[in-house]
Amino acid sequence: MSDTLSAPKGVPEYLPPESGAWLAVREALTRPAVLAGYGYIELPIFEDTALYVRGVGESTDVVSKEMYTFTDRGDRSLTLRPEGTAGVMRSVIEHRLDRGQLPVKLWYTGPFFRAERPQHGRYRQLQQFGVEAIGSDDPALDAEVVTLADEGYRALGLTGYRLELTSLGCRECRPPYRETLVAFLEGLDLDEATRERARINPLRVLDDKRPEVIAQLADAPLMLDHLCEACAEHFAAVRRLLDEHGTRYVVNPRMVRGLDYYTRTTFEFVHDGLGAQSGIGGGGRYDGLMADLGGQELSGIGFGLGLDRTYLACQAEGLQVGPPTALDVYVVPLGAAGRTAAPALVAQLRRAGLRTDQVFGERGLKGAMKSADRSGAPAVVVLGERDLEAGVAQVKTMATGEQVAVSLTELVTHLTQQHQTKESLS
Repeated sequence: MSDTLSAPKGVPEYLPPESGAWLAVREALTRPAVLAGYGYIELPIFEDTALYVRGVGESTDVVSKEMYTFTDRGDRSLTLRPEGTAGVMRSVIEHRLDRGQLPVKLWYTGPFFRAERPQHGRYRQLQQFGVEAIGSDDPALDAEVVTLADEGYRALGLTGYRLELTSLGCRECRPPYRETLVAFLEGLDLDEATRERARINPLRVLDDKRPEVIAQLADAPLMLDHLCEACAEHFAAVRRLLDEHGTRYVVNPRMVRGLDYYTRTTFEFVHDGLGAQSGIGGGGRYDGLMADLGGQELSGIGFGLGLDRTYLACQAEGLQVGPPTALDVYVVPLGAAGRTAAPALVAQLRRAGLRTDQVFGERGLKGAMKSADRSGAPAVVVLGERDLEAGVAQVKTMATGEQVAVSLTELVTHLTQQHQTKESLS
């Protein structure tokens, strides 16, 4: 006998009934973007490796340590997508979306891949929802993007998260700040690996989690104190717009994101109920990224929200998201006449918008009702031969055990109204 196969390590699977809740998380997060006029974009699962080296940054952990890269039969280096922004930017440039109305506003969702050590909330295949708004540096666009994410989380009922906000400056104020930071870091007692990190990207050192390093960084110069006038005004405008909208946030001057392309407005949503992997989503502005990838000198801002971690956050808060059952109605046909009538009734109920299934095969009443109970459907329709001859069906409300005879001509209307009443009370 062959060995049992299993999913690769670090790849979560969502099965019924849990998958219904996971889909509800995705729907809640995507809906604000749809309402805001963002168009859907379907991205390739793999891209030319050079896209991520140029777009994400060769010094980042994502590119240097975490990418799934392979060579195809044509000796081309390809990489399973580790993030979405670079792919969206490549597509916008290639298909000349940036030559039309600006800003270009897009949303996407799907799996992304990181070759790292799996742990709770940290997966090798992770699911994300993202938006990108390209072609404007208006602070109102920053505020809109941040708010879209916040509205998605609130729609799920989440309350135990916080929005952290900062500005990482621009190409004018970043270089002198970098020099100041490098000079400060040179005076610290750092190991060789950390010194090398400081040489390539000194901002990354501020994200060090080791207590002995954190203690030395207490007086480190911060980007927020070295913003140029334009960046300071931009950040103040973003904060003012968020305040006016009622989007709560805290300024975190030590925030460092894991991707090199971020500039100016940068943000992260953090949920402490998840332990070490507390980030449930984040993003920021990436002025200059399009030009780096061969396109126009256009500004952009976006985010990536972790669907897996958001789902875990809902669980941590004890939230029930999505429908409590996979079905609204379960049809139990008894005898030859019932089995003949059932498919047409099921089709009618589905066309009416009710999630409906039926018993298949020849079963007695006891076995069929056991199947109905396991289905979780709140309403069960029993089609018995005598009832069908009388032009009725028996409708049983599973929560109360109440059973009534309903005319076949009124059956769909009765069940639809019953469902709507239940929905309005829930």
